Amino acid sequence: MKTKLTSSKGFTLVEIMIVIVIISLLASMALPAFNKLRQTTQDQKVLNNAKQLAVAADLYYLEHGVSTVSIDKIVGPTANMKTLEIIANETYPKVFTQGTPITITGIAGSRTITFTP
Repeated sequence: MKTKLTSSKGFTLVEIMIVIVIISLLASMALPAFNKLRQTTQDQKVLNNAKQLAVAADLYYLEHGVSTVSIDKIVGPTANMKTLEIIANETYPKVFTQGTPITITGIAGSRTITFTP
């Protein structure tokens, strides 16, 4: 009597479904961490913009002997700060006053950052 051995190559549907479920679970755990990292990075970039605006405003105050300046005087091709990169649709104040904190609103539609120079 001959015994016939058969070998099955490939994966069964159940095995493929299990792998898909495991990958989905891992992805669902990783996405919140990536979102938090993106948010932190955006906040750091916006804070850096606020620091640069504060320095540019301080230079303008010293050069012109004033205590208030509009953003168009400190940001531009011939100003102290050449460009202001918008990171996450945030809104910067239009006027800066010496000694007043800079509040940036609407970061990614909901967050606010205040920088005290």
